Amino acid sequence: MKREDIDKILQQLEELKCKTQKEVEEARVRFLGKKGEVTALFEEFRAIDKAQKAEFGKPLNELKQRVQAKIDELKNSAADEGAANGPRLDLSMPGDPYELGSRHPVSIVRQEIVDIFRKFGYDVAEGPEIEDDYHVFEALNFPANHPARDMQDTFFVSAGHLNPLLLRTHTSSVQVRTMERMEPPIRVICPGRVFRNEAISARAHCIFHQVEGLYIDEGVTFADLKQAILLFAREMFGPDTQIRMRPSYFPFTEPSAEVDVSCNICHGQGCNICKGTGWLEILGCGMVDPNVLEASGIDSKKYSGFAFGMGLERIAMLKWRVNDLRHYFENDMRFLQEFASAPEV
Repeated sequence: MKREDIDKILQQLEELKCKTQKEVEEARVRFLGKKGEVTALFEEFRAIDKAQKAEFGKPLNELKQRVQAKIDELKNSAADEGAANGPRLDLSMPGDPYELGSRHPVSIVRQEIVDIFRKFGYDVAEGPEIEDDYHVFEALNFPANHPARDMQDTFFVSAGHLNPLLLRTHTSSVQVRTMERMEPPIRVICPGRVFRNEAISARAHCIFHQVEGLYIDEGVTFADLKQAILLFAREMFGPDTQIRMRPSYFPFTEPSAEVDVSCNICHGQGCNICKGTGWLEILGCGMVDPNVLEASGIDSKKYSGFAFGMGLERIAMLKWRVNDLRHYFENDMRFLQEFASAPEV
């Protein structure tokens, strides 16, 4: 090894100029790569005498540091020059457009129903989706082993004890919890997701959404219930909408009724949507059974009330003429984009 070898590389380093990042990388490989000139000197340094190592050790280390510093300097200058000569950003140009999402049709209908009943003075109440047997069945006049429990095929989370946990089959459990913690007068609606062990088809699903309503006060009658449903139907489907009420059965209301609205597609003349009847079923309702009031600590001799419940998917199907319930759960963008222009409610 000779001192001239180090001086030669230092001279080359002084004369080194690079305009691009590619040239900087080539210079780095030339000096510091596995077969580079500085690397070769270090390989030669390993084989020389101890006396020479003392003479060349420090200059070699200083050489490597200077080469690395020069490479870093050239890299930074090449980057700055590239940015200066590259395309300039025009801040006055419009940004790249992003496609906006839309609200889900079930969410749109839910909010519309909530807003309608809020105008009537109803508050919104919510409760847990995983409930106990008492709040879903027993407090609503479903005795143990009563055949009425078979009306709703239930998903049980835990079983084998007196008050098993289950996925709620209706939001009526929220009504029970509301009656337990509030004193009459009570006027609430209970929107939420419910679960039933049913075969999935165009008209049924194991997961769906409900909005149930409850009004309890002194002197509440079936006439009040009918007027509330009529006002809702006309707000939801149009001012010319008519309703009819058919006798029905629910364990927690007596008397009970199913409510139909006049078909908003054929206006009562008969079509394939209403199956030629001119009517579409939308909800069930009735006067709250005195046993339900007493179970929640409300004096049934002083207070009376009504309750109603409807499926959100069913209302959305009627509102937008959707013929298959499964569309609401499949996340098909072609279907969901149909609601991108739906008005805010």
